[in-house]
Amino acid sequence: MEKILKVFEKFIIVTLLVLMMIAVFFATIELAIIIFEQLINPPFLLLDIAELIEVFGFFMMVLIGHELLESIKAYLLEDRIHAEVIFLVAIVAVSRKIIILDYKTITPEMLYGMAAVILALGAGYFLVRKALQTGTPTR
Repeated sequence: MEKILKVFEKFIIVTLLVLMMIAVFFATIELAIIIFEQLINPPFLLLDIAELIEVFGFFMMVLIGHELLESIKAYLLEDRIHAEVIFLVAIVAVSRKIIILDYKTITPEMLYGMAAVILALGAGYFLVRKALQTGTPTR
């Protein structure tokens, strides 16, 4: 029974990996199309702030997909989840949210909450890195 579960788990992970590859590939193509469309619209080769925020937000989304792809690949190869990569994905996702925010409509409480999340993720990442460095033998 355990062998069947292992095979099933590997099948699911490989399927997720392939689906994530497809998603990141098409998101990258869509990003290129968005950039091209924004640049050919008047004024030619210039982007306003709203267009830049859209492009940066989409760019960050592709980076998040790439980091998720790396975490799935690491799980497939090493059969364990890398907490460090998960923290990086979360930090990039929160950064993306901050980049695309409309600061005219956001409340101060929301900003405080996001600041708390950023601090918590930063502290968690620092602690994981510290644990990984002290857990490995030094040369």
